[in-house]
Amino acid sequence: MNVLLTGAGGMLARAFLNKTPRHWNLRALDRATLDVTDPQTVEAAMRQWKPALVLNCAALTRVDDCESQRAQAEAVNGLGAGHIAQACSAIGAQMVHFSTDYIFDGAGHLPYAEDDPACPINVYGASKWDGECRVRAALAAHLIVRTQWLYGRGGSHFVKTILALAEKQETIRVVNDQIGAPTWTEDLSEATLTLIEAGATGTYHLVNVGACSWYDFARKIIQEAGLSTQVIPCTTSEFPRPARRPAHAVLSTEKAKRVLGRALPPWDMALRRFIRSV
Repeated sequence: MNVLLTGAGGMLARAFLNKTPRHWNLRALDRATLDVTDPQTVEAAMRQWKPALVLNCAALTRVDDCESQRAQAEAVNGLGAGHIAQACSAIGAQMVHFSTDYIFDGAGHLPYAEDDPACPINVYGASKWDGECRVRAALAAHLIVRTQWLYGRGGSHFVKTILALAEKQETIRVVNDQIGAPTWTEDLSEATLTLIEAGATGTYHLVNVGACSWYDFARKIIQEAGLSTQVIPCTTSEFPRPARRPAHAVLSTEKAKRVLGRALPPWDMALRRFIRSV
């Protein structure tokens, strides 16, 4: 089966490259070889490769940069996803598209289900929600996977940042009033492949089990790495960023669990496995 992977230079795409099923004839394209913001380029790539399945990992994920690069965020995360979906529709291909907890405002205290109303509070979240809507409108054979707080091999992520800071500083200040689920790309990619093999369509949430604050996450990173750096809690207001963040955007994974027959591993166990693997 011909499979096309977009955003091949990114962290999530790399996790898929490590576990390609044997019956997949995979072609991985990065930003330099496939500009998803150009519909003609996307259409040409689809007609040339004729994939039965497209994994769309192409995204502009630097949340704060999206605030100052709104047009680019909308072009990649919104229009780009739509271009791929339209090209898939034209050749009868299926599409897996990845989205985010940032489509929600995080104002509640219960885990978000897949059909809860979107209410993004920053440019990144709005652009990803636009991408979801465009995929749904253009293509019936789609699988949208929402996830959050990703880390893994390659790319920039919170675990790498904390470990780098710990090498230089005796103390680190981390916000304690934003709650989510740290998710290892290896667990996410494996679960996504299982959904694909099960023929799942529609929207699913996939994250490692449990929830914590960024502060809790940072403390666990320091602990698992065997370091002595002190982590000090602070509030979001004490650590202002260009983009607003959802305060409590925990995602419910009950729907995915029914298809997978299991939940993803707990976030702290996944973190331990990741740190021991690097």
